[in-house]
Amino acid sequence: MQRRAVLAAGLGGFGLIAAGGTWRVTRMPDSAFEPWSVGDINPQDIRLHAFRHAILAPNPHNRQPWLIELVGENEAILSCDLAKRLPVTDPFDRQITIGFGTFLEIARIAAAEKGIALEAEMFPDGEAYPRLDTRPIARIKFGEEGSAEPDPLFGAIVHRRSNKQVYDLSRKVETRLLDVVVGSGGAGTNDPACIAELRNEILSAISIEMTTAEPHMESVELMRIGYREIAANPDGISLSGPMIEAALLAGQISREQLADMNSSTFKTGLDQMNETYGSVPALIWITTPSNTRADQIEAGRQYVRANLQAAALGLAMHPMSQSLQEYEEVSENFGAVHRLIGTSGDERIQMLARVGYGVSIEPSPRWPVEKFVRLRST
Repeated sequence: MQRRAVLAAGLGGFGLIAAGGTWRVTRMPDSAFEPWSVGDINPQDIRLHAFRHAILAPNPHNRQPWLIELVGENEAILSCDLAKRLPVTDPFDRQITIGFGTFLEIARIAAAEKGIALEAEMFPDGEAYPRLDTRPIARIKFGEEGSAEPDPLFGAIVHRRSNKQVYDLSRKVETRLLDVVVGSGGAGTNDPACIAELRNEILSAISIEMTTAEPHMESVELMRIGYREIAANPDGISLSGPMIEAALLAGQISREQLADMNSSTFKTGLDQMNETYGSVPALIWITTPSNTRADQIEAGRQYVRANLQAAALGLAMHPMSQSLQEYEEVSENFGAVHRLIGTSGDERIQMLARVGYGVSIEPSPRWPVEKFVRLRST
């Protein structure tokens, strides 16, 4: 659910001979990936087990907006860190709310792996409109041992990715595989004609977002450029890898250059976004009957199960939500996508994602669970 400019092309050719230079361009922020190593962690408190996995959930711009308050022996209150919202591209906190749906579903799956049911009372103090506020997203209660059966998707949690690389257009995603991916809800297509029409709207919305000042700057301000920034703030939109480090050393990439729409760095990023996001072997989408907060949570639950199922099948998946956003400049794309997919009445497309075969990638950086959890004071 996050987006990044892919800048490897055009940044090659850096001859770093010194050993120090080589170390710097190949170093990765290992601390930012440590939360993904949950296999050896087995806390006695089931809540921590569930939430260690839930913080790995996909969420828009990797904002990680979770606030978790442990209550008593088996409950928790889940709220939104209001500073982590995206007021320009997500003015009604719809995408952020979908992210809470992905969090809750992964927490449920992780608890079920231990034989414990997770029950969530959604918005116990009411649904907040037009934006989220300090009221809880959910009150969560964990059941007794033996109250749930393991979910077969548990093993895919640590392998799930939002793969933003170019997909192999020579490999068709078979219909039977798409049907498995959307088995928990949603629909999909591998029809080239349908994909071509939707791809035009997707790419148009991406271009609008990158060339409109406020939406573009919302992303730029959340970029973490190079391993030092990522290690210091393992959230937001990470730009990492040897080419990024080489470009930093050569002074050919900076936040200012990324913000400047006339810079070669920006133009390279825009070209690569079009190439990458234009590689669409198949699409899936999640539609809800209306657009309540409960609908948004359900869309997140369905989406993350599709993402996990894709990972289990060896498929790459990448959300492309630009044409579904609610700021004025993309309103025509918003309407066109809904018409092409064929929604009616109050139906709302909550998620749109490409599916295909891509290269293996590292996970997105994460803060440790301790960043989000606190005990209720007595």
